[in-house]
Amino acid sequence: MKFILFIVSLTLSSSISAGLRQYAAKVETSDWQLSQQSRLQCTLSHKIPGYGEALFTSMASKQLNMEFELDMLRLPKTFGMASVYSVPPRWMPGHMQHAIADMTIRKQYNGDLPEQAAWTMLSELEKGFWPTIYYQDWYNQSDRIAVGLNASNFAVPYENFAQCVSNLLPYSFDDIAYTILAYQKNSTDLTKYSQRRLNMIGQYLKEDSDMELVLLDGYSDSYGGRDMNKTLSVSRAVEIKNYFSEMGVAPQRIEVTGHGERRHIAPNSNEMSRAKNRRVVIRMAKP
Repeated sequence: MKFILFIVSLTLSSSISAGLRQYAAKVETSDWQLSQQSRLQCTLSHKIPGYGEALFTSMASKQLNMEFELDMLRLPKTFGMASVYSVPPRWMPGHMQHAIADMTIRKQYNGDLPEQAAWTMLSELEKGFWPTIYYQDWYNQSDRIAVGLNASNFAVPYENFAQCVSNLLPYSFDDIAYTILAYQKNSTDLTKYSQRRLNMIGQYLKEDSDMELVLLDGYSDSYGGRDMNKTLSVSRAVEIKNYFSEMGVAPQRIEVTGHGERRHIAPNSNEMSRAKNRRVVIRMAKP
C-alpha cells in the first residue's frame, strides 16, 4: 500500500511540474541594466529569456513614484489575474516564499504594478529574493506560467538606479506645460518668481526638447501708448522664444503672438492689478 501511495504521489508531483512553464535568466546570464537615465526618467530593466523584459520606471514628478511593467513577447489573449510572490533561490534554505501583490492581466496589454508593489519587489531583489509572477497560461489551459526575476548581478545597477531616481526633476511636463510669466513695469524683465519658473522650464527643456508646438502669447497693461504696448508684448514673447531655442526647441515649432493691451485679466485702475496684465502665457504640447 505504501509503495502504491508513493507511486501516486510521484506521479502527481511530476504532472504538476510538467504543467508549470518557468521563465527566468540563469545566474551567469542575469543582466540588470539602467536602460533609461536622465532627469526626466529612470528605468531599470532585466531581460527574461524567451519571455520578454521586466522594467522598473520612475518619472520626474512632484511626488516620488515607481511603476513595474512586465513587457511580454506574447501579450495576454484573455483577462485574468496573476499572483506575485517573493521566492527564495535554492541557495537560501530555510526561507519561505511570501506574497507581494496580485497583478491584473488585461487582454492585449503588458502586465503592470503600481508604486507600493514595485518598491516591494525592488527591496526583495535587494535582499536576494526572486520576485516571481504566477498565472494561468492563456494559450494552454493545462499549463501555469512562472516568470522569475533573478536577483543575481542586481546590486550595482540598482545602486545606479537609486542615484538616478534621487536626481529626477521635482516636477513633470504637466506642471510646466501651461505657465504665466509676469513682468516688471514697461520692460522685458521678469519678476523674480517668474524668472524661477522660466529656469524650471529651461531645466526641463535641456532634458527634453521634443516639443510638438509652443505657443507664446504676450500681453501688456494699458499704461503708455497702444502701439508701444503692442511692440512691448511682442518683444517679451520673442525673448522667451529665443531662450527656448537656446534650450533646443526648434524655432519653427514656436509661435509668437503679441496682443498688446487687449484681453486684460484684471482692471488697469491701479499698479497691483495692472501688474497682472503684464504677462506672457506659455502653452506647450508634446507628441
